[in-house]
Amino acid sequence: MTEYLPYDVLLEILHRLPLKSLIRFSCVSRSWNSLITSPAFINSNLTRSHSNSNKLIVKYLDVTPHVVDGYELIHEEDNDNNDSSSEQIQELEFPSSFRCNFQIVSYVNGLFCLYEQSRYIVWNPCIRKFIALPKPSVTASFACYLAFGFDSRTNDYKLVRIVLQSKNISAKKPLVEVYSVNEGYWRLTSGGDSFPAGVYISDWSLSTAVSLNGVVYFAAYYCDVRGSIVLSFDLGDEVFRAISLPKGNFRFEADIDISVFKGLLSLTCYEYKGERCIGVKCCSVFVMKECGIVDSWTKLFTIDLSRQLCRVLGFRKNDHLLVQKKLLLGWELCSYDPESQQGKTLGFCRSPYYSFADNYVENLFLLDKPNDAVSKRKVSKKRKCM
Repeated sequence: MTEYLPYDVLLEILHRLPLKSLIRFSCVSRSWNSLITSPAFINSNLTRSHSNSNKLIVKYLDVTPHVVDGYELIHEEDNDNNDSSSEQIQELEFPSSFRCNFQIVSYVNGLFCLYEQSRYIVWNPCIRKFIALPKPSVTASFACYLAFGFDSRTNDYKLVRIVLQSKNISAKKPLVEVYSVNEGYWRLTSGGDSFPAGVYISDWSLSTAVSLNGVVYFAAYYCDVRGSIVLSFDLGDEVFRAISLPKGNFRFEADIDISVFKGLLSLTCYEYKGERCIGVKCCSVFVMKECGIVDSWTKLFTIDLSRQLCRVLGFRKNDHLLVQKKLLLGWELCSYDPESQQGKTLGFCRSPYYSFADNYVENLFLLDKPNDAVSKRKVSKKRKCM
Protein backbone atom coordinates (compact mmCIF):
# COMPACT_ATOMS: atom_id res chain seq x y z
CA MET A 1 0.00 0.00 0.00
CA THR A 2 2.87 2.36 0.81
CA GLU A 3 4.06 2.07 -2.80
CA TYR A 4 0.82 3.57 -4.13
CA LEU A 5 -0.28 5.99 -1.40
CA PRO A 6 1.49 9.19 -0.40
CA TYR A 7 2.81 9.12 3.17
CA ASP A 8 0.43 11.81 4.45
CA VAL A 9 -2.56 9.95 2.97
CA LEU A 10 -1.44 6.73 4.65
CA LEU A 11 -1.14 8.58 7.97
CA GLU A 12 -4.66 9.96 7.61
CA ILE A 13 -6.06 6.49 6.90
CA LEU A 14 -4.30 4.96 9.90
CA HIS A 15 -5.47 7.75 12.21
CA ARG A 16 -9.09 7.01 11.27
CA LEU A 17 -8.83 3.33 12.17
CA PRO A 18 -9.99 1.86 15.49
CA LEU A 19 -7.29 1.14 18.03
CA LYS A 20 -7.69 -2.63 17.66
CA SER A 21 -7.03 -2.37 13.92
CA LEU A 22 -3.91 -0.30 14.54
CA ILE A 23 -2.61 -2.97 16.89
CA ARG A 24 -3.10 -5.63 14.19
CA PHE A 25 -1.57 -3.48 11.46
CA SER A 26 1.55 -2.89 13.54
CA CYS A 27 2.36 -6.53 12.71
CA VAL A 28 2.14 -6.01 8.92
CA SER A 29 5.77 -5.00 8.52
CA ARG A 30 8.67 -3.42 10.37
CA SER A 31 8.04 -0.08 8.70
CA TRP A 32 4.38 -0.06 9.75
CA ASN A 33 5.31 -1.10 13.28
CA SER A 34 7.89 1.67 13.44
CA LEU A 35 5.31 4.20 12.24
CA ILE A 36 2.44 3.15 14.52
CA THR A 37 4.64 2.90 17.64
CA SER A 38 6.49 6.17 16.99
CA PRO A 39 5.97 8.95 19.59
CA ALA A 40 4.74 11.35 16.90
CA PHE A 41 2.01 8.95 15.71
CA ILE A 42 0.98 8.00 19.27
CA ASN A 43 0.69 11.66 20.29
CA SER A 44 -1.28 12.58 17.18
CA ASN A 45 -3.60 9.62 17.69
CA LEU A 46 -4.08 10.59 21.34
CA THR A 47 -5.04 14.15 20.35
CA ARG A 48 -7.72 12.79 18.02
CA SER A 49 -8.92 10.42 20.72
CA HIS A 50 -9.40 13.35 23.10
CA SER A 51 -11.51 15.24 20.57
CA ASN A 52 -13.55 12.18 19.54
CA SER A 53 -14.02 10.64 22.96
CA ASN A 54 -17.55 9.38 23.62
CA LYS A 55 -16.88 7.64 26.93
CA LEU A 56 -16.83 9.00 30.44
CA ILE A 57 -14.93 7.28 33.22
CA VAL A 58 -16.11 7.48 36.84
CA LYS A 59 -14.15 6.34 39.88
CA TYR A 60 -15.92 4.89 42.90
CA LEU A 61 -15.03 2.96 46.04
CA ASP A 62 -16.33 -0.59 46.02
CA VAL A 63 -16.83 -1.82 49.57
CA THR A 64 -17.97 -5.38 48.86
CA PRO A 65 -16.45 -7.87 49.43
CA HIS A 66 -13.20 -5.87 49.80
CA VAL A 67 -12.55 -2.14 49.91
CA VAL A 68 -11.08 -1.48 46.46
CA ASP A 69 -11.14 1.23 43.83
CA GLY A 70 -13.34 0.65 40.79
CA TYR A 71 -14.15 2.43 37.56
CA GLU A 72 -17.25 2.56 35.37
CA LEU A 73 -17.32 3.59 31.72
CA ILE A 74 -20.34 5.55 30.50
CA HIS A 75 -20.81 5.49 26.73
CA GLU A 76 -22.25 8.84 25.70
CA GLU A 77 -24.49 9.11 22.66
CA ASP A 78 -24.32 12.18 20.42
CA ASN A 79 -27.85 13.35 20.98
CA ASP A 80 -29.66 15.81 23.21
CA ASN A 81 -32.63 13.71 24.23
CA ASN A 82 -33.39 12.94 27.84
CA ASP A 83 -33.73 9.21 27.42
CA SER A 84 -31.46 7.54 29.98
CA SER A 85 -31.35 4.44 27.80
CA SER A 86 -29.00 6.35 25.49
CA GLU A 87 -26.33 5.86 28.17
CA GLN A 88 -24.53 2.54 28.24
CA ILE A 89 -22.57 1.69 31.37
CA GLN A 90 -19.96 -1.00 31.82
CA GLU A 91 -17.38 -1.78 34.46
CA LEU A 92 -13.72 -1.45 33.59
CA GLU A 93 -12.21 -4.77 34.62
CA PHE A 94 -8.72 -4.84 36.01
CA PRO A 95 -6.40 -7.84 35.60
CA SER A 96 -7.56 -10.22 38.32
CA SER A 97 -4.07 -10.70 39.76
CA PHE A 98 -3.93 -7.19 41.19
CA ARG A 99 -7.57 -6.08 41.13
CA CYS A 100 -8.07 -6.61 44.88
CA ASN A 101 -4.65 -5.51 46.07
CA PHE A 102 -3.75 -2.37 44.19
CA GLN A 103 -5.23 1.09 44.58
CA ILE A 104 -5.34 3.78 41.92
CA VAL A 105 -3.04 6.80 42.05
CA SER A 106 -4.51 8.55 39.03
CA TYR A 107 -5.80 8.27 35.48
CA VAL A 108 -4.07 10.30 32.72
CA ASN A 109 -4.54 10.05 28.94
CA GLY A 110 -6.04 6.57 29.12
CA LEU A 111 -3.30 5.27 31.44
CA PHE A 112 -3.67 4.16 35.04
CA CYS A 113 -1.02 4.36 37.71
CA LEU A 114 -1.63 1.69 40.36
CA TYR A 115 0.15 1.02 43.63
CA GLU A 116 0.34 -1.43 46.50
CA GLN A 117 2.62 -0.40 49.37
CA SER A 118 5.97 0.12 47.58
CA ARG A 119 4.93 -1.50 44.27
CA TYR A 120 3.84 0.69 41.36
CA ILE A 121 2.47 -0.10 37.90
CA VAL A 122 1.59 1.98 34.82
CA TRP A 123 -1.19 0.17 32.98
CA ASN A 124 -2.83 0.71 29.60
CA PRO A 125 -6.13 -1.22 29.58
CA CYS A 126 -6.76 -0.61 25.86
CA ILE A 127 -3.81 -2.75 24.80
CA ARG A 128 -3.63 -4.84 27.99
CA LYS A 129 -0.04 -3.96 28.81
CA PHE A 130 1.65 -2.57 31.87
CA ILE A 131 5.11 -1.84 33.15
CA ALA A 132 6.21 -2.50 36.71
CA LEU A 133 8.21 0.32 38.25
CA PRO A 134 11.29 -0.36 40.40
CA LYS A 135 11.04 0.08 44.15
CA PRO A 136 11.33 3.74 45.24
CA SER A 137 14.55 4.79 46.93
CA VAL A 138 12.85 6.78 49.71
CA THR A 139 10.94 5.05 52.50
CA ALA A 140 7.87 6.82 53.86
CA SER A 141 8.37 7.18 57.63
CA PHE A 142 5.15 9.12 58.30
CA ALA A 143 3.02 9.67 55.19
CA CYS A 144 3.28 9.66 51.41
CA TYR A 145 1.30 11.57 48.78
CA LEU A 146 1.26 10.53 45.12
CA ALA A 147 0.52 12.12 41.76
CA PHE A 148 0.76 10.82 38.20
CA GLY A 149 1.04 13.26 35.33
CA PHE A 150 2.05 13.85 31.74
CA ASP A 151 4.82 16.29 30.80
CA SER A 152 4.08 17.27 27.19
CA ARG A 153 7.35 19.22 26.97
CA THR A 154 9.37 16.01 27.22
CA ASN A 155 6.59 13.62 26.11
CA ASP A 156 7.00 11.72 29.35
CA TYR A 157 4.73 10.26 32.02
CA LYS A 158 5.94 10.83 35.57
CA LEU A 159 5.00 9.59 39.03
CA VAL A 160 5.63 11.96 41.95
CA ARG A 161 6.09 10.79 45.56
CA ILE A 162 5.96 13.38 48.35
CA VAL A 163 7.29 11.69 51.46
CA LEU A 164 6.64 13.29 54.84
CA GLN A 165 9.29 12.44 57.42
CA SER A 166 7.47 13.99 60.33
CA LYS A 167 3.96 14.94 61.36
CA ASN A 168 5.25 18.47 61.92
CA ILE A 169 5.66 19.52 58.30
CA SER A 170 6.80 23.01 59.34
CA ALA A 171 9.82 21.55 61.10
CA LYS A 172 11.08 19.29 58.33
CA LYS A 173 10.65 19.58 54.57
CA PRO A 174 9.29 16.54 52.71
CA LEU A 175 11.42 14.47 50.38
CA VAL A 176 10.27 14.45 46.76
CA GLU A 177 11.23 11.83 44.20
CA VAL A 178 10.06 11.47 40.62
CA TYR A 179 9.89 8.40 38.40
CA SER A 180 10.23 9.10 34.68
CA VAL A 181 8.81 6.43 32.37
CA ASN A 182 11.20 7.54 29.62
CA GLU A 183 14.25 7.40 31.88
CA GLY A 184 13.13 4.28 33.73
CA TYR A 185 14.31 5.14 37.24
CA TRP A 186 13.47 7.10 40.40
CA ARG A 187 15.28 10.37 41.01
CA LEU A 188 15.40 12.35 44.26
CA THR A 189 14.72 16.01 43.46
CA SER A 190 15.16 19.32 45.28
CA GLY A 191 11.39 19.89 45.06
CA GLY A 192 10.96 19.56 48.81
CA ASP A 193 12.87 22.84 49.30
CA SER A 194 10.02 24.75 47.64
CA PHE A 195 7.24 22.98 49.55
CA PRO A 196 5.27 25.70 51.40
CA ALA A 197 5.68 25.62 55.16
CA GLY A 198 2.70 24.42 57.15
CA VAL A 199 0.81 22.98 54.16
CA TYR A 200 -0.92 19.62 54.24
CA ILE A 201 -2.25 17.86 51.15
CA SER A 202 -5.84 16.67 51.40
CA ASP A 203 -6.35 12.93 51.41
CA TRP A 204 -5.48 12.14 47.79
CA SER A 205 -7.28 8.80 47.97
CA LEU A 206 -10.50 10.81 48.17
CA SER A 207 -9.42 13.74 45.98
CA THR A 208 -7.31 12.61 43.04
CA ALA A 209 -4.47 14.89 41.97
CA VAL A 210 -5.04 16.52 38.58
CA SER A 211 -2.57 16.65 35.68
CA LEU A 212 -2.73 19.61 33.27
CA ASN A 213 -0.13 21.09 30.89
CA GLY A 214 2.87 19.49 32.58
CA VAL A 215 1.76 20.38 36.12
CA VAL A 216 0.07 18.26 38.80
CA TYR A 217 -2.34 19.93 41.21
CA PHE A 218 -3.42 18.94 44.74
CA ALA A 219 -6.22 20.13 46.99
CA ALA A 220 -4.39 21.29 50.13
CA TYR A 221 -4.72 23.49 53.20
CA TYR A 222 -2.63 25.46 55.69
CA CYS A 223 -2.65 24.26 59.27
CA ASP A 224 -3.39 27.82 60.45
CA VAL A 225 -6.14 30.35 59.74
CA ARG A 226 -5.07 30.91 56.14
CA GLY A 227 -7.25 27.98 55.10
CA SER A 228 -7.41 25.92 51.91
CA ILE A 229 -5.29 26.36 48.77
CA VAL A 230 -4.43 24.61 45.52
CA LEU A 231 -0.88 23.25 45.53
CA SER A 232 0.91 22.75 42.21
CA PHE A 233 4.07 20.85 41.28
CA ASP A 234 5.65 21.58 37.91
CA LEU A 235 6.98 18.40 36.29
CA GLY A 236 9.49 20.53 34.36
CA ASP A 237 11.24 22.73 36.93
CA GLU A 238 10.09 20.51 39.82
CA VAL A 239 8.99 23.43 42.00
CA PHE A 240 5.94 23.63 44.28
CA ARG A 241 3.71 26.69 44.13
CA ALA A 242 0.72 27.65 46.28
CA ILE A 243 -2.35 29.02 44.48
CA SER A 244 -4.87 30.95 46.56
CA LEU A 245 -8.59 30.33 46.25
CA PRO A 246 -10.79 32.89 44.48
CA LYS A 247 -11.38 35.99 46.54
CA GLY A 248 -14.45 35.45 48.69
CA ASN A 249 -15.68 34.44 52.09
CA PHE A 250 -14.42 30.86 52.15
CA ARG A 251 -14.29 29.21 55.53
CA PHE A 252 -11.23 27.79 57.17
CA GLU A 253 -10.30 24.51 55.50
CA ALA A 254 -12.92 25.02 52.80
CA ASP A 255 -14.01 21.79 51.15
CA ILE A 256 -12.61 21.98 47.61
CA ASP A 257 -12.23 19.66 44.63
CA ILE A 258 -10.03 20.25 41.59
CA SER A 259 -10.55 18.97 38.05
CA VAL A 260 -10.18 20.05 34.42
CA PHE A 261 -12.89 21.85 32.44
CA LYS A 262 -12.27 22.52 28.73
CA GLY A 263 -8.52 22.51 29.18
CA LEU A 264 -8.60 24.84 32.21
CA LEU A 265 -7.97 24.16 35.87
CA SER A 266 -11.34 23.96 37.60
CA LEU A 267 -12.15 24.43 41.26
CA THR A 268 -15.35 23.42 43.06
CA CYS A 269 -15.87 25.09 46.45
CA TYR A 270 -18.55 23.81 48.82
CA GLU A 271 -20.42 26.13 51.17
CA TYR A 272 -22.10 24.87 54.34
CA LYS A 273 -25.15 25.88 56.33
CA GLY A 274 -24.65 28.01 59.42
CA GLU A 275 -21.53 28.63 61.45
CA ARG A 276 -21.22 24.98 62.52
CA CYS A 277 -20.81 23.86 58.90
CA ILE A 278 -23.59 21.27 59.17
CA GLY A 279 -24.96 20.19 55.78
CA VAL A 280 -23.88 21.36 52.34
CA LYS A 281 -25.85 24.33 51.05
CA CYS A 282 -24.38 24.91 47.59
CA CYS A 283 -21.16 24.81 45.60
CA SER A 284 -19.50 27.26 43.23
CA VAL A 285 -17.49 26.20 40.19
CA PHE A 286 -14.53 28.33 39.07
CA VAL A 287 -11.96 28.05 36.28
CA MET A 288 -8.50 29.61 36.15
CA LYS A 289 -8.21 31.31 32.77
CA GLU A 290 -4.50 32.15 33.16
CA CYS A 291 -2.26 29.51 34.66
CA GLY A 292 -1.08 30.48 38.13
CA ILE A 293 -2.79 33.90 38.11
CA VAL A 294 -5.11 34.08 41.12
CA ASP A 295 -7.02 37.08 39.74
CA SER A 296 -7.98 35.00 36.69
CA TRP A 297 -10.28 32.73 38.73
CA THR A 298 -13.70 33.10 37.10
CA LYS A 299 -16.95 31.77 38.53
CA LEU A 300 -18.96 29.75 36.02
CA PHE A 301 -22.03 28.96 38.11
CA THR A 302 -23.38 28.10 41.54
CA ILE A 303 -25.31 24.88 42.16
CA ASP A 304 -28.02 24.51 44.77
CA LEU A 305 -27.33 21.31 46.69
CA SER A 306 -30.46 21.40 48.81
CA ARG A 307 -32.40 19.16 46.39
CA GLN A 308 -30.66 15.89 47.31
CA LEU A 309 -27.68 16.74 45.11
CA CYS A 310 -24.51 16.02 47.08
CA ARG A 311 -21.32 16.45 45.08
CA VAL A 312 -19.98 17.45 41.67
CA LEU A 313 -17.75 14.75 40.19
CA GLY A 314 -16.79 16.15 36.80
CA PHE A 315 -17.87 17.58 33.46
CA ARG A 316 -19.34 16.12 30.29
CA LYS A 317 -18.64 17.15 26.70
CA ASN A 318 -22.00 18.94 26.50
CA ASP A 319 -21.00 21.12 29.52
CA HIS A 320 -23.38 19.25 31.81
CA LEU A 321 -22.06 18.18 35.18
CA LEU A 322 -21.88 14.72 36.68
CA VAL A 323 -23.35 14.99 40.15
CA GLN A 324 -24.01 12.54 42.94
CA LYS A 325 -27.59 12.38 44.23
CA LYS A 326 -28.79 10.90 47.50
CA LEU A 327 -31.93 8.78 47.54
CA LEU A 328 -33.81 7.19 50.41
CA LEU A 329 -32.30 3.77 49.77
CA GLY A 330 -29.02 4.61 48.08
CA TRP A 331 -27.19 6.86 45.67
CA GLU A 332 -27.29 7.57 41.98
CA LEU A 333 -25.35 9.42 39.33
CA CYS A 334 -27.02 12.29 37.47
CA SER A 335 -26.25 14.52 34.51
CA TYR A 336 -27.02 18.09 35.59
CA ASP A 337 -27.59 21.08 33.28
CA PRO A 338 -26.48 24.21 35.19
CA GLU A 339 -28.48 26.50 32.88
CA SER A 340 -31.86 24.82 33.20
CA GLN A 341 -30.99 23.43 36.66
CA GLN A 342 -32.46 20.12 35.57
CA GLY A 343 -30.93 16.70 36.11
CA LYS A 344 -31.18 13.37 34.32
CA THR A 345 -30.48 10.11 36.07
CA LEU A 346 -27.95 7.81 34.45
CA GLY A 347 -29.38 4.77 36.19
CA PHE A 348 -26.06 4.17 37.88
CA CYS A 349 -25.84 3.33 41.59
CA ARG A 350 -22.72 2.06 43.26
CA SER A 351 -21.63 3.63 46.54
CA PRO A 352 -21.61 7.07 48.16
CA TYR A 353 -17.85 7.28 47.71
CA TYR A 354 -17.58 8.58 44.16
CA SER A 355 -14.47 10.69 43.83
CA PHE A 356 -13.59 11.33 40.19
CA ALA A 357 -14.94 11.66 36.65
CA ASP A 358 -13.19 12.41 33.37
CA ASN A 359 -13.36 11.75 29.63
CA TYR A 360 -12.03 8.31 28.73
CA VAL A 361 -9.56 8.17 25.85
CA GLU A 362 -7.66 5.42 24.07
CA ASN A 363 -3.87 5.53 23.95
CA LEU A 364 -1.28 3.46 22.09
CA PHE A 365 1.39 4.14 24.72
CA LEU A 366 3.31 0.95 25.72
CA LEU A 367 2.40 -0.74 22.41
CA ASP A 368 6.11 -1.21 21.66
CA LYS A 369 6.76 -2.79 25.07
CA PRO A 370 7.02 -6.58 25.56
CA ASN A 371 3.90 -8.31 26.81
CA ASP A 372 5.69 -10.70 29.17
CA ALA A 373 4.39 -8.98 32.30
CA VAL A 374 0.79 -9.46 31.22
CA SER A 375 1.19 -13.07 30.17
CA LYS A 376 2.84 -13.91 33.50
CA ARG A 377 -0.10 -12.35 35.30
CA LYS A 378 -2.45 -14.78 33.51
CA VAL A 379 -5.06 -12.24 32.53
CA SER A 380 -8.34 -13.93 31.65
CA LYS A 381 -8.91 -14.36 27.93
CA LYS A 382 -12.50 -13.28 28.45
CA ARG A 383 -11.41 -9.75 29.31
CA LYS A 384 -11.61 -7.42 26.35
CA CYS A 385 -9.98 -4.13 25.50
CA MET A 386 -12.20 -1.12 25.94
